[in-house]
Amino acid sequence: MQSYTIGQAARLLGVSPDTARRWADAGRVATHRDESGRRLIDGRALAAFSVEIGQSGGDEDASYTSARNAFPGIVTAIKLGDIAAQVEIQAGPHRLVSLLTREAVEELGLEVGMQATARVKSTSVHIDRT
Repeated sequence: MQSYTIGQAARLLGVSPDTARRWADAGRVATHRDESGRRLIDGRALAAFSVEIGQSGGDEDASYTSARNAFPGIVTAIKLGDIAAQVEIQAGPHRLVSLLTREAVEELGLEVGMQATARVKSTSVHIDRT
């Protein structure tokens, strides 16, 4: 069975290594040590924990939407045209690009460096300001 370091688990769960470490310290997910003393999480335990987190409801401040595939991240680029715009978001290891109207970008007040969430439903990427 594959095991994951705290850092690898954090990336898979979409949280910071500090958050993953605090969860392990609190006993929310079991760890064991390898020969070199690194804390590892068993793959099956991590899978079960990720399902638990997914079913817990997540952030209470989150907006309500029918799009389930949410990628919280940071706006890294905005290209404005006369009518259309292109917004890039880096969400962990994922780079998402959305084509939307210039008006939508302006109404959301999107700027490079701000937090935003890309929501993907089918082939459309929706941008929510967080």
